[in-house]
Amino acid sequence: MNLNDIYTELILEQSRNKKNRREIENPTYKELGHNPSCGDEITLYVLMEGDKIKDVSYTGAGCAISQASTSIMVDTIKGLEKEETIKLANDFIEMIKGKELTEDEKDELGDAIAFESIKNLPARVKCAVLPWYTIKNILEEGKSQGSFTVH
Repeated sequence: MNLNDIYTELILEQSRNKKNRREIENPTYKELGHNPSCGDEITLYVLMEGDKIKDVSYTGAGCAISQASTSIMVDTIKGLEKEETIKLANDFIEMIKGKELTEDEKDELGDAIAFESIKNLPARVKCAVLPWYTIKNILEEGKSQGSFTVH
């Protein structure tokens, strides 16, 4: 089994993972992320405690890549500070756009590194970056409710 097979398995497994798929009562932020090119829709629920992400979850539907990317992102950012999360989102988006990350940046992304090869599948890029753009939009814009469309 090569690395791509392991990553493919991880993406399939995470796309079916239900533990992060739920609504948070009284979230600090609730935002719909939408990808019109393939119909992916996710709603992120974020509960902040000061500048720290106390809890985060999602609901929605879409392809395996968008669902797995969202689930892995939720696991990765839970408990992080706002600025740290924005940096990770930027690193993930840059990686998908083809930028070579440092080993430290790759380590910080954790399981999200499984999506690195998506850059070779242009039609799937928006699926992978949808949750990352949505969380970045939430934290940078600070609106309690809204929606974001990836173009």
